[in-house]
Amino acid sequence: MQVTGGCHCGAIRFEAEADPERTRICHCSDCQRLSGSPFRVVVPVSENDFRLTSGTPRIYRKTAASGAIRQQAFCADCGAPLYATSDDAPPRKIGIRVGALDQSGSFVPKRQFWTRSALDWLGDLAKIEAFDEQ
Repeated sequence: MQVTGGCHCGAIRFEAEADPERTRICHCSDCQRLSGSPFRVVVPVSENDFRLTSGTPRIYRKTAASGAIRQQAFCADCGAPLYATSDDAPPRKIGIRVGALDQSGSFVPKRQFWTRSALDWLGDLAKIEAFDEQ
């Protein structure tokens, strides 16, 4: 599926070919901390199927639990997370942050990783009072 996306302020835009069936949730503590959320939703794509169309993201390099270096791409202006990749030689996998996609509603997670770090209350979300707007 051809997708487009970008940061909150619009300074960075990208396009990619992404398979919605590969959408996943990561519950690792790094994703929790880096997203400010209980988990992160990602769709992996080949670097060959990803193209920045405007702007240049800032890169933060973190060391994963495996010892591998992971590049975290985000907008230096608005702080919106965009994608992550490795320091490996191309072609690399790009983990697009589903929230950065214009077509985010088409990307329903099919798998979960690092569930041992998942927050206990996530299974009870349906029981919490909900409102359509604030």
